[in-house]
Amino acid sequence: MRARLPDPAPIPEAPAGMPLDAVLESTTPLVARGLAAHWPAVLAANRGPLDAIAYLRGFANDAVPATATIAPPDAGGRIFYDASMRGFNFRREQVSAGVALATLARELDNTSAPMIYLGATTLDTWFPGFALDNRIDFGDRAPLASIWIGNRTRVPAHHDLPDNLACVVAGRRRFTLFPPDQIDNLYIGPLDVTPAGQPVSLVDPAAPDLARFPRFVDAWARAQVAELGPGDAVLIPSLWWHAIDALDGVNVLVNYWWRRAPDWMDAPLNALMAGLLAIRQLPAHERAHWKRMFEHYVFDADDTTAAHIPETARGVLAPFDEAGAANLRRVLRQRLER
Repeated sequence: MRARLPDPAPIPEAPAGMPLDAVLESTTPLVARGLAAHWPAVLAANRGPLDAIAYLRGFANDAVPATATIAPPDAGGRIFYDASMRGFNFRREQVSAGVALATLARELDNTSAPMIYLGATTLDTWFPGFALDNRIDFGDRAPLASIWIGNRTRVPAHHDLPDNLACVVAGRRRFTLFPPDQIDNLYIGPLDVTPAGQPVSLVDPAAPDLARFPRFVDAWARAQVAELGPGDAVLIPSLWWHAIDALDGVNVLVNYWWRRAPDWMDAPLNALMAGLLAIRQLPAHERAHWKRMFEHYVFDADDTTAAHIPETARGVLAPFDEAGAANLRRVLRQRLER
């Protein structure tokens, strides 16, 4: 049963005059209309898609091949699994940025063109100089800037560990966001075999199969949606699920990722995978004990957790710094390799 669901709520918009730092500190999504409207890249895109391509071509570093994701027309632009879910409905090729841009220009008016997508391409590597002419003031944050270029694409709902400011440069994009707590209702696919690095929802929001995924109705009730054009931006806080549809023949987006934690902290997904290995298949009473251990030492930990132990003897229960984290990684590697 594929159903049309009611329109979701819009993503709230940042009030006019709201300081950028306040937008970036938000823990809920916000749309910032016109945030990048002054960018030369956006001004070029407003003149037309070929002007946007020409502007990017002026920065393209063709000496370093980029990874292009290519799917046949019958994929409908959706970057997803194949029918077996052991592979994918696309292939990857190494191409220069210039070749990718030329292909987009050639296929601009072809509504049955294959999908082509350059995703998570590090901005300063493949388009050096672009960031100097198209700036956002992040204060003391040091985000990783990436550029995403393609034609009509649909990226399934997934989440990222860092906070994310996504700025539309060319074309229109639809962002569909779900709160982190909707994991039960989004039917997340495999953790270790994924289309693009992060686990994704198996539900197609454009045509949800409610017989197979009935709880998606509850996720949709919490969804927030916005359509953004050139110069608009959206803040996607850490761990918010987001599906992104690129709606035009040429679409360009620049995004910035940063964490509110030190760079030396590990990825929590690694801890989850270790938990699957070490805890998931224990007897129920043992899992309950380890759940309480994690609550005590991780989720509910505070200054009292190890207060009864002399500071010099607290070991891994002491607050970490970069050196302590590196030492624990060495210990964990040794234990995992036994």
